[in-house]
Amino acid sequence: MRIARPMLLVTTPIGVVWGIVEASRFHWWLGVLMTALIGVITAFILMTVRRVRHDRATGHSDG
Repeated sequence: MRIARPMLLVTTPIGVVWGIVEASRFHWWLGVLMTALIGVITAFILMTVRRVRHDRATGHSDG
């Protein structure tokens, strides 16, 4: 785990960017769609993290 976690943190963004570049080389609109998809996924992740932090700060829990 000591080596795997840093490798994943470095290689995953490189792979995503490389995939978008290759998609746009294939068809430009495919690169645009993939970029939009990554943007939507990132927005949902950020909204989830923000909600969890807000709930922890205010002491809310549904359980």
